[in-house]
Amino acid sequence: MRVLPARLDAVRLLVVGDVMLDRYWFGDVNRISPEAPVPVVKVERIEERLGGAANVARNAVALGAGTALLSVVGDDEAGRSLRTLLAQGGIDAVLQVDGEIDTTVKLRVIGRQQQLLRIDFETTPSHEILRAKLQDFERRVGECDVVVLSDYGKGGLTHISEMIRLARAAGKPVLVDPKGDDYDKYAGATIITPNRSELRAVTGRWSSEDDLSARAQKLRSRLGLEALLVTRSEEGMTLFRADSTYHQPALAREVFDVSGAGDTVIATLAVMLGAGAGWEEAIQVANVAAGIVVGKLGTAVVSVEELQAAL
Repeated sequence: MRVLPARLDAVRLLVVGDVMLDRYWFGDVNRISPEAPVPVVKVERIEERLGGAANVARNAVALGAGTALLSVVGDDEAGRSLRTLLAQGGIDAVLQVDGEIDTTVKLRVIGRQQQLLRIDFETTPSHEILRAKLQDFERRVGECDVVVLSDYGKGGLTHISEMIRLARAAGKPVLVDPKGDDYDKYAGATIITPNRSELRAVTGRWSSEDDLSARAQKLRSRLGLEALLVTRSEEGMTLFRADSTYHQPALAREVFDVSGAGDTVIATLAVMLGAGAGWEEAIQVANVAAGIVVGKLGTAVVSVEELQAAL
């Protein structure tokens, strides 16, 4: 594929899942602490970025797609920061507010362009708030072309099986970025996109490409999926369908930071499929997008211009 589809900006995505605020503290490291054998970071700059499902939505918007986001935040400063960033990013966000939880925050301390420490803050949302989010989904699903369910294991997708059922009943393709070892809840989706280690946790370790194919196809068939995409880091990515296997090797590019690369892959895949691309075309472009984003620091996006130039 050499040219992106012309109608990327006509695609309407509905992204649902666990949102988080990615905070970065950047500073210099010039000495070791006298209190413990750890570096002392003099913080000079702070950045905040959209993380989790919000980063999926951000990536889709960067490709021109109209994007709605459903999620849950706490009634706190981090939740308000997320709202501001989503509004600035042009994302149509419907966020249920749960006063009993803390908004998920990942705080990364960066010194000399290297991550020194990550601190996570998170709480599972209440059942009542999650039921309200399911009602939001029922109202919104008919308005989109493609549904993306971004599961980060933070408890925001308790009703994911029901969401898949509603979306498929409405004739919408459903793409799932899975988490954990219980994949039965993803049954009936169009495609799931586990990374290499996530798939191993479910199918066991494979001994060869043929063994990988057999395990992946068995899982795909059991869950009733149209396709299963395994992202394999330096080994590229492999798409398994009932009648075919399609592999894209990793692009020869320096890897700077892999955080958020899976968000870029599923967002690009969703936008391409929504624009009418076939599976192989969509996987090729998603692979190129992943190759670009891992060359950037932290959760990042790929623009249409960057993607077209790389293609």
